[in-house]
Formats: sequence, structure tokens, C-alpha cells
Amino acid sequence: MSGALLSVNVEEGNYVRQGQTLAQIDSRELEAQVRSATAALELAESTAKRSDELWQQRIVTALEYERDRAALASAQATLEQLKTRLGYATIRSPINGIVTEKRLEAGDIVSPQTRLFTVADNSTLVSRVMVSELEVPFLKQGAVVDVTVDALGGARVPGRIRRVFPSADSVTRLVPVEVALTGSALEQLRPGYTVRSTFRLGSRNDALLIPTRAVTGPAGARTVVVVRQGKSERRIVRVGPDIDGITEVLEGLVVGDTVIVAGQALLRDGSPVRIVPPLAPDGRPAGPTVDTPAAAVMPVARTGRSE
Repeated sequence: MSGALLSVNVEEGNYVRQGQTLAQIDSRELEAQVRSATAALELAESTAKRSDELWQQRIVTALEYERDRAALASAQATLEQLKTRLGYATIRSPINGIVTEKRLEAGDIVSPQTRLFTVADNSTLVSRVMVSELEVPFLKQGAVVDVTVDALGGARVPGRIRRVFPSADSVTRLVPVEVALTGSALEQLRPGYTVRSTFRLGSRNDALLIPTRAVTGPAGARTVVVVRQGKSERRIVRVGPDIDGITEVLEGLVVGDTVIVAGQALLRDGSPVRIVPPLAPDGRPAGPTVDTPAAAVMPVARTGRSE
């Protein structure tokens, strides 16, 4: 319905309950129409009752009887319609939640379909993430997701996959995935915050891992420099995904190989390399390094791998 706002009862940030009055539209004219329709209904009911008695005595014709019954039905429908419209004059919250937006003030004129408020259901916050179609088969509804919040200094909050959409974008080939945040974490979060979701696509034991900075070269021709019998040796490797600065090596290295993780550009194949221990502040060896400017080494080891 249209009309002037007589009152606005809430502000942004207020918590409201389902059915609570948020605003009131001036409905005095409509209330007068309801009273008029109520009186008309009472008259129609009285007329219909008298007509029914006269019909039983065959004093009125069938046409007159049917006319009075139709007038009663019409009066009832008119009153119900006006009462329904009158109900629209009171703006109530459809859900429990927090008012995140108030668009109008008391005295403003509103029309049908005018949006007055935005109420957010704060019992569950949802982040919609676009995921590659290649990774969607590994995602399951209800799976745990690691979520970090920029506004909280990168703090982690628990999340779960709420639903995976059934179709991908025809251009980007990305599938929307909704991550729901619940529990005590909601006390620190607000709608509109930026969050970052990390999905666990799978895990493997005995993965061969090296620091990502040890790998050089373009895709399809990745190489590392290893120390073999005191000399540098460049090897072609096949690598897996890079996660948090650690890369999985699928082919080209074995456990126990020593790879150079910095200064590879200073070395050629066959360059002599001597590993010497650096000294800690107390004068004791702190670990292996390479007796070559700006170079450092690290032994290859196996460990668990999560993606």
C-alpha cells in the first residue's frame, strides 16, 4: 500500500524479533473504509436473514433471495479485502535478526514495493565462494572449512559447507559454494565482513615436500638444484600443488636429496658446493648451509600432505 510513514520504530543495529513492528503507515482513511464495510456487512447479513425467512414462507421470489445472498457474499469479500490491505499498514519483521539498513524516515511517502528495511538473520552467516569446476567433486555438504577473517586480524573461525550449487557459470566455469559460519564465532562477526575460505580437497601420507622457493622454471619445465657429491646438479622435476610455500614433488627427487633453496641462479651444473654449518649466537653450529654466496640448502623429507 502507499501512504505516509507515521512512525519508524527501529534503527540500524537494533535486534528485532519475528512479528515485531518496525514502522507504521498512515491508515486512517483505510480504517474509515473498514468501518464503512463493516456496517455494510451488518446490513447485508440482516437483509439476508430476513430474505431467508421470507423465502421459507414463499413471500419473496427466488431472484430476490439470490440477490440478497449475493449482496452478503460481496459485503464479506469487500471487508476481508480492506482488512488485508489494512494489515499492510503495519510493517513487521519477517524474521529474527538485526536491522542492517533503514532507508526511510517518519513522514516520508512510500508506495507499493518500496523497500524500507533490510533485516539480516544473524543466527547463521553465509559466505558464497566461487570454486573451480575441477575442485567441486572433492567438496561435500557439511565438510569443515577453515575460514580466516580480515577484520579480526586473520583470526580463524570454523565453517562448514552449507550447499554446493548444481551448475557452473558458463563463462568462468566456477561453481558457487556457500560456507556457513555458526556458533560462538558469530559474536565477533558482522554481515559484510571479508572472509577467506580454505577447502580441504584431500590428504595423502608420505608426500615428498620441498620449499616452493627451491623450484624454478616455467610450467612444464620445473627444475631444482641438488647437491650431489659436492657439486650442484640441476634436475627436472614434476611437482604438485603449492600450498603455503610448500610444494609436493611427484617425480625427480628421492628422500635424502639435498636441494638448494636460495641462490640457485649463482650456480651452474657441476659447480663445487661445500656445505658448512653456520654459527649460532653462542658459537655453535646452527645447521647446514652452502659455502657459496647467497645459497642455502635443505634436505628432502616425507610428511603428510593436505590440499
